[in-house]
Amino acid sequence: METKIKNQLEESVSSKKGFMGTIKFGVLPIILFAIVLFTSQPTFAHCDSYDGPVIKDALLALKTNDVNPVLKWISKEQENEITSLFHKTYNLKNGDKEVYEIVEKHFFETLVRLHRETEGEPYTGLKPAGSTKQIIQMTDEAIKVGNVDGFLLKFNKHIEKVVREKYDKVLQLSKVKDNSTDLGRTYVAAYVDYTHTIEKIFDILEHGTEHGNGHAEHKE
Repeated sequence: METKIKNQLEESVSSKKGFMGTIKFGVLPIILFAIVLFTSQPTFAHCDSYDGPVIKDALLALKTNDVNPVLKWISKEQENEITSLFHKTYNLKNGDKEVYEIVEKHFFETLVRLHRETEGEPYTGLKPAGSTKQIIQMTDEAIKVGNVDGFLLKFNKHIEKVVREKYDKVLQLSKVKDNSTDLGRTYVAAYVDYTHTIEKIFDILEHGTEHGNGHAEHKE
């Protein structure tokens, strides 16, 4: 799926229809969907929530006494630390319940912290289940069912609405931006917001994403 999306991104850049044309034909949502999938901005982070994929795999590992499900979330250099902690945690599973809950949480925290390091992002604590943004839940569901079409149809409407609102705001303010300093500053703020949104999209297309060494290793 990643290759297909990237090919569509490249086609959008070379298209002669213009940027607003790409919005009309639904390419922009694919671009932003790719950004959601292939960047590790804190805004999109959900690997630190109790219903996120990292802790789900951690629970599976502890249930089956198999550390392998969690190793993909960390780098090779981090394996010894997490494997050792995993075995210590599992060995306490049938002991005192309160003690195990404390040790289990420490295992989750360590795993998520190490994973965040591979993303080049700080660890800010575990988040409660249900705190993941709906848009990320939708992307996970698309992966789970093996079909992104339904997601893109919904996302297309939302993204087109957002971009058109930013565009229309800039267009209207451009007509009065020289009437006063205050209106000029309002225009500049809207212009910066709009253009930075577009710039981020094309930065992704031109330069790709930069992940930590752990993520580079995961792709090998």
